Amino acid sequence: MGRLDAEPETPDAAIEAVADNDAGLAEREAAYEKFVWDNLRRNYIGNYLHGMLGMTGFRLVNAPTFLPSYLHMISGSNTIVGLGLALQQLGGIISPIFTGAQIEHRTKVMPAAMWMGGLGRLAILGIGLSAWFIPNDKHQVTLPWGGVVEVQPLVWSVLFFMLMFGIFMGAQRVVFSLLMSKVIPLSRRGRLQAWRNTTGGAIAAVLALVAGKYFIDAELFGNGYAVTFVFACALTTLGLWALQVLLKEPEPPTTRTQGRFRDRLREFPSLIRQDRSYAFFLVVQMLATSARIATPFYILYVGQSIHLTGAMLGLLSLGFLGADTASNLVWGYLGDKTGFRLVLLVSMAAWIAATILLMSIHTTPAIFIAFAGLGASQAGYNMAAQTMILEFGSRDDLPMRIAVSATAESTTATAGPLIGGITSQLFGYNVVFGASLGFLAAALLMLLFAVREPRSRVASA
Repeated sequence: MGRLDAEPETPDAAIEAVADNDAGLAEREAAYEKFVWDNLRRNYIGNYLHGMLGMTGFRLVNAPTFLPSYLHMISGSNTIVGLGLALQQLGGIISPIFTGAQIEHRTKVMPAAMWMGGLGRLAILGIGLSAWFIPNDKHQVTLPWGGVVEVQPLVWSVLFFMLMFGIFMGAQRVVFSLLMSKVIPLSRRGRLQAWRNTTGGAIAAVLALVAGKYFIDAELFGNGYAVTFVFACALTTLGLWALQVLLKEPEPPTTRTQGRFRDRLREFPSLIRQDRSYAFFLVVQMLATSARIATPFYILYVGQSIHLTGAMLGLLSLGFLGADTASNLVWGYLGDKTGFRLVLLVSMAAWIAATILLMSIHTTPAIFIAFAGLGASQAGYNMAAQTMILEFGSRDDLPMRIAVSATAESTTATAGPLIGGITSQLFGYNVVFGASLGFLAAALLMLLFAVREPRSRVASA
């Protein structure tokens, strides 16, 4: 206990205590910045290798060619294709918020990154092993309440692992975005993403051509699709290992105190209201992801016009991933120079143009160019959306801000493919593509008139 006759703290003493606290915070900020720059080379290489190898594998899985084609081949249904993509997006709705709440108070988030990244890669492996070992047979199952239904264990296994893939990729997005914001300075993020996406995309484009011709057409080891998915898992695992070995993570000067999950959910409206431009940016994200209603059906639409062999799948994947590769250098350096709002504007305009081309001209060269345009535009959108979100608001709120954006995107992206599958089955692909164009046009207008470049506000502050 203190002395009873101790004098009360004077105003001057209180002022000195605040000054000492401010000085301590300034010293911690300076030490944090020094750590970042001292370890930049090592962390840059680690993020580069992780992104390059990870993007190589993930692009083989996420490209609108191999997985939709495989799911359609084993199910024969557009609705099942849409359901698969919807389940993948559904997994990304809750996991970002939960992950953000679990890591925002932690000074080190690398252990969580390894867990989430590793489990996401196991989900890809599950898809590949299902394709290899589960026969594509239909079985009749008697329901407990009566009646008989036909089920395909292979289809349901693939759908389950797509859901798991979505859950862990949603969590991984929050953790790895936070990691990059901690170790890579703002002025270097665009070029890092440009080079890692460019080299990773170049490798993925070549591998897509190889996978189509030598894995799928040749039915390598009895199932070329299975080989493709397992190979993708191996590449992404190498990237995760490189990050674990190389990355040195700093402890931030400040973190949020740990709170209950439901309390953080209640704070979402105030987090969004704090920044009007960020609120409109969320709407732009939701509209743009709604436009992905058409994504899994690009390749199925093409199948109505030309014969889709494995080699043709590889060629179109090459166009999609190759343009993604080449454009990343442009997007990254443009974003570093001007901010990523301009990248978002140009990429969405290109997305609209590529979709119109795909709908209008049905020759192989035009389809190839359309897929290239889709690859370039979606690469620009992804880079801009993921980088802009790091530039709104305060650092302490960053994990939950990333989580809000990821959840907002996944919410609209979940219903899109399923609705698109049913709509394409009933009314045809043109209706689905028309809806996609409408969402893109609305997002483009809102971005143009309601969202300010966050970097310019930081510079003027």
